[in-house]
Amino acid sequence: MDRRLIRERSFGLTGKLWNISWLYVLLLCVLAAVGYVALYSAAGGSPEPYASRHVLRFAFGLVLMLSIALIDIRFLARLAWPIYGVSVALLVAVERMGHVGKGAQRWIELGGLQLQPSELAKIGLVLVLAAWFHRASWERMGNPLFLIPPLILVLIPVGLILKEPNLGTAVITGLVGGAVFFAAGVRWWKFALVALPIPFAAKIAYRYMHDYQRARIDTFLSPESDPLGAGYNIIQSKIALGAGGMWGKGFLQGTQGHLNFLPEKQTDFIFTMLGEEFGFVGGVALIGLLLLIVLGGMVMAVRCRHQFGRLVALGIATNFFMYVFVNIAMVMGAIPVGGVPLPLVSHGGSAMITVMLGFGILMSVYVHRDVEWPDRRDEI
Repeated sequence: MDRRLIRERSFGLTGKLWNISWLYVLLLCVLAAVGYVALYSAAGGSPEPYASRHVLRFAFGLVLMLSIALIDIRFLARLAWPIYGVSVALLVAVERMGHVGKGAQRWIELGGLQLQPSELAKIGLVLVLAAWFHRASWERMGNPLFLIPPLILVLIPVGLILKEPNLGTAVITGLVGGAVFFAAGVRWWKFALVALPIPFAAKIAYRYMHDYQRARIDTFLSPESDPLGAGYNIIQSKIALGAGGMWGKGFLQGTQGHLNFLPEKQTDFIFTMLGEEFGFVGGVALIGLLLLIVLGGMVMAVRCRHQFGRLVALGIATNFFMYVFVNIAMVMGAIPVGGVPLPLVSHGGSAMITVMLGFGILMSVYVHRDVEWPDRRDEI
């Protein structure tokens, strides 16, 4: 059969549906089902108010993901700069008409829907960095001046997110940008130069942090110093995880969660509640599922034949990994509490939709992994 005809069939609607990684979609559905179980328990054994909304949001997100998967990745590449520009504009809009919650101004109302622009900014940043580095020659990658514009592209959303203030998301955004830089071929010693002043900058930044941010750091270093105040959340989280033992207390049998000792059990500390009810074995199984999703994204990046797709896939997989790492490390007391949800498990609409948007772009990379797109890494 003619190769051109084979190519046209492969990238027709039927061919694209065939190329979707349905095993990966199944993994996402299983993770969302774990979220339903956790939110059902968080509500005391009722689908309302968390679990039912979780299902509806995931169903919408799944349709969104599959729809984006069918869009040619080359078209998404052309939208990289507009998407980044819109995300930055929304971050600026937060300053003027944002919704304040828990001491921070992070949400804006759009048509009755609450949107957290910082989540969209990470997706926009990955796309625009991939567009910048796509097909760049190794000579240009070695030129420090060539790296200044993409560095500015990272610093703009990081600075705006810090101003909300949202330290946890700002750090994740910076690390996701750094991952794309590394995958694009930036030499390791340049990362070392950037990282060298961080300890000194952190010491200065500590002085200008908000009171609650300093309290989180102080609590991380010594949670027992204020067991009924700033240290309460992490102490209760550790108690709940320890109480779960090897096999857990059983579904709907967790005492810390159901007696309301565990704070924010439907969002930030949902892993703790699952750990109490399903124990060490259940926690490890969930971590294994999350890692499979991360590794699946990395495999999609490796299998892609063009640089833009590889960078986008790696950036989105890294973003998901940072969500998982920060949330689980936070509830275990390994890092300061930062208010980062567990993706597709925690309650929350904005985070879920943006995560599924990212997975849609990731799936588009995989579906169009073999498109004819010159990847000579010559001059842009």
